[in-house]
Amino acid sequence: MIIRDFEPKHTEEAAEIALGVYNYERTFTQDLPEISNVPILEQLSENGLGVAAFEGKKMVGFLCSVGPFENVFRSTDVKGIFSPMGANGAVAENHGKIYAALYQEAAKKWVKAGAVSHSICLYEHDEEAKQQLFRYGFGMRCVDAIRPMETIDCAPCDGYEFLELPKTDYENVYPLYLALNEHYCSSPFFVNRKPDTQEEFLAEKKNGRYFAAKKDGELCAYMEVSNEGETFVASGNVYRHITGAYCLPEYRGRGIYQNLLNFVINILKTEGYTKLGVDFESINPSGSGFWLKYFNAYTNSLVRRIDERIIQRASLV
Repeated sequence: MIIRDFEPKHTEEAAEIALGVYNYERTFTQDLPEISNVPILEQLSENGLGVAAFEGKKMVGFLCSVGPFENVFRSTDVKGIFSPMGANGAVAENHGKIYAALYQEAAKKWVKAGAVSHSICLYEHDEEAKQQLFRYGFGMRCVDAIRPMETIDCAPCDGYEFLELPKTDYENVYPLYLALNEHYCSSPFFVNRKPDTQEEFLAEKKNGRYFAAKKDGELCAYMEVSNEGETFVASGNVYRHITGAYCLPEYRGRGIYQNLLNFVINILKTEGYTKLGVDFESINPSGSGFWLKYFNAYTNSLVRRIDERIIQRASLV
């Protein structure tokens, strides 16, 4: 096996591999749409951070990434690298060994670029690649999931009002947004993100949609819905994505959130949408447990935080 720098001339072969592994995931997650190309490859082919594996003249795998970025996960002081869905793949034979060789070479480039947080998005059912990266010190961090726009089976929740909030009421979501940020800081989550001010929050969310549950006129849960998510299939005319969600602790366990989800699904379905997606962090036990109960995971993003002092020797890597 020979590892080479990934170049624009490699995108056609890489796209064939990427479509193969995507279609394999579709055999488990039928809600994923049929695709014919992987547009992200051309975007990443010229940044010098990718590698490709060859057996003779045949490409057997590739690993590309977006450029280094600061403030990884919006909660750290380090620079990171991310290989998104579709930006990596390998043929079935020697699958894990190919990923091992690809990462070893790509990681040299990533460290030289100053990135000490390495994240690679793999498919949920790609166990061989996941096990190889686990052996290299990676752990699971993020999940993308999808479901058909059909209601879930749950008991009705009397005494609560479910509604879509007008933009004039978005400011009422802000206290729950702050409570969600506090939840991020708890164990085992431990994510300390600086929350937006109310003005920043309202400016950022002005184009979103908020659905909520109320008890005696007071907001007790909300769900934010956007027109796109974190992966290249998480968009389009039939797709909508959950980008924020929180229920006050004292209202949990009463079926409120299941009923809020059904309310959202019924609204979106009447508008012609057929797929609903969500992305979440697996290190959040309450959120992860809820979403995996009602949605089908199709990606796992694995993350490795390498020892920062290696940057001092990056030229020698």
